[in-house]
Amino acid sequence: MNKNSIYGMVILLAAIVVIAGGLARLSSRNSLNLIEYMEQNATPAPGSESTAAVPSDDATQSEDNTGSDMSAGGSTLSGSNTTSPMPSESTPVPSPAPTAIPSSLTGASLNGDTQLEERIELADGFYYEPISEKLRRYMTGVSYPADGETAESPKITFEELRYLHILHYDFNGSPTEGELICNESIAKDLGEIFYELYRNEYQLERVLLIDEYDGDDNASMEDNNTSCFNYRLAVGGNGLSKHAYGLAVDINPLYNPYITYGPDGSENILPACAQPYANRSSAFPYKIDSEDLCYKLFIQHGFTWGGNWNNSKDYQHFQKSLPSAP
Repeated sequence: MNKNSIYGMVILLAAIVVIAGGLARLSSRNSLNLIEYMEQNATPAPGSESTAAVPSDDATQSEDNTGSDMSAGGSTLSGSNTTSPMPSESTPVPSPAPTAIPSSLTGASLNGDTQLEERIELADGFYYEPISEKLRRYMTGVSYPADGETAESPKITFEELRYLHILHYDFNGSPTEGELICNESIAKDLGEIFYELYRNEYQLERVLLIDEYDGDDNASMEDNNTSCFNYRLAVGGNGLSKHAYGLAVDINPLYNPYITYGPDGSENILPACAQPYANRSSAFPYKIDSEDLCYKLFIQHGFTWGGNWNNSKDYQHFQKSLPSAP
């Protein structure tokens, strides 16, 4: 085959290729290549928005009926999610309201907030107030006589008594609550005294109503409970104790016992288990003497101390008389 024949065949083949390509493009005018298909049918990534399609009115209406709503202020509520406008700099953001912790004390729980209008606040955790009806019922027949329980009417009424709430440090050195019932005339004194004891981390093992011990003074002393009101006779006497008027307080009584002396010099110690603490020349914790902060505070507020009595010694006991009538 000569050169001219070869050139002729090449030209013929090229012409065939050009014609075939044109026919193929003509027959596939409406088809998409792979890249175009991927661009038009790609699935948007989660959280991204597609701008390729605009929902129809029907689609919008269907979404509105799924529980979404618009508030008057423009907030959108959907299920449990709330989206609100951010407050401007001039709009104050309220702080969460403090949550009140219910007291574990019986008297505080029974009084609750029923006496709030008449409550006298001395400091955080230190207040006194009248005794509620619920607390009166709790005390009646225990620390306060029930009707007909005594030969004559009680010498003091509930109206003359006050519920006193305090804070104190226990024997573990931890702050805790305490409560007493006392005469109205010394409620402020006691509140101030116990506040100073608290500030100085003076330790009182427990301060509970005598009713927690069924009104049993000996059981309360054995448990080293600091207490005040209990309508009872004086120990060894026929007259009412100062406790019956809410005018006396016993402090850490186990470590500061009540001691009376027989004609032969023998000692009668109450509570009986406090015998190791009867010798006041010994050094031991929680002992009240004239150098003790508790003693100094009570004396400053006009109380007298049973440790100064002549015929007996009541080292736990502080009492005050009613104010003289003008």
